[in-house]
Amino acid sequence: MNIHEYQAKQLLKGFGAPVAAGVAITDAADARAAAEQLPGPLYVVKSQIHAGGRGKGKFKELGPDAKGGVRLAKTIDEVEAHAKDMLGNTLVTAQTGDAGKQVNRLYIEDGADIARELYLSILVDRTVGRVAFVVSTEGGMDIEAVAHDTPEKIVTVAIDPLAGVTDTDAAALVAALKLEEPAAGEMPTLARQLYQAFTEKDMSLLEINPLIVMQSGHLRVLDAKVSFDGNATFRHSDVMELRDTTEEDEKEIEASKHDLAYVALDGSIGCMVNGAGLAMATMDIIKLYGAEPANFLDVGGGATKEKVTAAFKIITADPNVKGILVNIFGGIMRCDVIAEGVVAAVKDVGLEVPLVVRLEGTRVKEGKDILAASGLNVVAADDLDDAAKKIVAAVG
Repeated sequence: MNIHEYQAKQLLKGFGAPVAAGVAITDAADARAAAEQLPGPLYVVKSQIHAGGRGKGKFKELGPDAKGGVRLAKTIDEVEAHAKDMLGNTLVTAQTGDAGKQVNRLYIEDGADIARELYLSILVDRTVGRVAFVVSTEGGMDIEAVAHDTPEKIVTVAIDPLAGVTDTDAAALVAALKLEEPAAGEMPTLARQLYQAFTEKDMSLLEINPLIVMQSGHLRVLDAKVSFDGNATFRHSDVMELRDTTEEDEKEIEASKHDLAYVALDGSIGCMVNGAGLAMATMDIIKLYGAEPANFLDVGGGATKEKVTAAFKIITADPNVKGILVNIFGGIMRCDVIAEGVVAAVKDVGLEVPLVVRLEGTRVKEGKDILAASGLNVVAADDLDDAAKKIVAAVG
């Protein structure tokens, strides 16, 4: 689950992290009043969407020469003008795809005199099985290029979960970021505050880009991106209150209601699979044979008929889907349950695209018999390779 920058900053502020004053608005008419609450004389007007690259993004409606989704303003009149320009328009960034995202919220923030821009993130480093800080002296909008071109400028510091952020860890961060006083003295405290926020709130990612050293020498969190572990949000009601469903795909929202692991993609072949690894393999083999998957969908090992029915309905609701591949290996999951769910869903919503089903494993004969007796136009497949060839040919 993702949240907006202004929400992330408020959360981090609660742990003591240094952030600038700011006001979130949804109506351009509120821009002047929001700016008047800030010290000034420099303001920053930031689009609030769940995507990175806002500063370099372009608004579809404003033409290629328009400013991006993060703008400086030296007067309150400029703040107001930017707000009118941005709200309600579609911002296209490197992470949104060509469709872009409509800007429904702005964050008007007090400006900062920047001396240096740094990069800091916290994530789960699976290579060592620990939470780790990833830092670089090369912060700002081009961190992806730094990772690609000069990876030696990125330093990882893994944290012992029993010890937390030690003095040695803090010293490593100070050295990696080449900090001088007073920022060097502030870094240990900030690192512990951020680590506490990450672990207590079950985050999967905390990214600050940039973390700045101001002209005064002090540190400030200038941007913040936070993602939470969806499996842990049930124990954080305060986090769930921050969810903005307008930033999410409607199909993904519906899937979450049924505890389905679903991610919308841009292809034309809908996939319903049990197990994340098998789902990834299914998408890979679809691409191998020249087509693109329309989604990642893992119904899980213990799916019920109702859950399978819901999954099938979500796939068929996508207008981009030109064919469907059901690929089930029944270990814990029973093939007859999958078959019953597919039949129930098709009878409910109809079937207007080719459907290829590959079943293997527990109660596979019963599953195949259910499909055969249903009268549905289902193409059976013997294995995954056969299934992929058939569905790609069918949508050809």
